[in-house]
Amino acid sequence: MTRYAWALLGLGLGWAAAARPAAGQMPQPSVQLQPNYANSFIPPGTIQFRLGGELFLNGHRPVVTLRIYNVLAQLVAVPILNGTGQQLDSLPLSCSSTLGCSYSAYWDGYVRGTGTPALSGVYIYQLVVDGWRFTKKMVIIK
Repeated sequence: MTRYAWALLGLGLGWAAAARPAAGQMPQPSVQLQPNYANSFIPPGTIQFRLGGELFLNGHRPVVTLRIYNVLAQLVAVPILNGTGQQLDSLPLSCSSTLGCSYSAYWDGYVRGTGTPALSGVYIYQLVVDGWRFTKKMVIIK
């Protein structure tokens, strides 16, 4: 188990709510990464998150990445932003509300680049918003 813990920490996939970017950047943004739906994930499924209005001040478009890793910290998938068909990989998002916006990402349950379904087990999903990392875990049951 120790080897798995080091692999996760090496990618910054600790269990903290958010990891800090480099010094001198803005304070932690208001981001809510929701538990995957349904908890005990049976692919396909969705991951929802909310970005606060302060991220969009002065026309700023936060750059967002969402990735799913296995317990060995190997990249498994990059979900697709619902309604756009675009992968959430360094994707600038926009919002017309000063209160912020909610987003939903879709994962079909397949391992990226292989076409094979993800196996049952524990996975980690990480949302990166302008350098800030937010991490949660999910369990896939088949």
